[in-house]
Amino acid sequence: MEPLTVDGGKGTVELRSDGVIHLIWEPKVRIEIEDAQAAMAAVNEIAGEQTYPMLVDMATTEDVTRAARSVFSIPCAADRIALLGASPVDRIIANFFLGVHIPPCPTRFFTSRTESMKWLQAGN
Repeated sequence: MEPLTVDGGKGTVELRSDGVIHLIWEPKVRIEIEDAQAAMAAVNEIAGEQTYPMLVDMATTEDVTRAARSVFSIPCAADRIALLGASPVDRIIANFFLGVHIPPCPTRFFTSRTESMKWLQAGN
């Protein structure tokens, strides 16, 4: 299946051949509630009636608003979520989300793509 562009153009979602949904946010974006809702709709659309592990590539994301973070607490087609970041700012955003909101499924932050994929695939 071809990747879907998230409404608003701030990201893309694809179901990879290894069975992982990959949400990629564009560099330097500020994720607002509408962006979060559009991303979750794209995730659910690409998954159909199934659930999959999901890799969220949030490296270089500038900010996630409080309202957007609350959207990410709503269950979707992801059964495990790995948040992949690269900077201390990414870690702060992820840890703030994980500390304030109860994720809808097991969720962890990683700075290593390899480690995040191992963790995602261990849940299968």
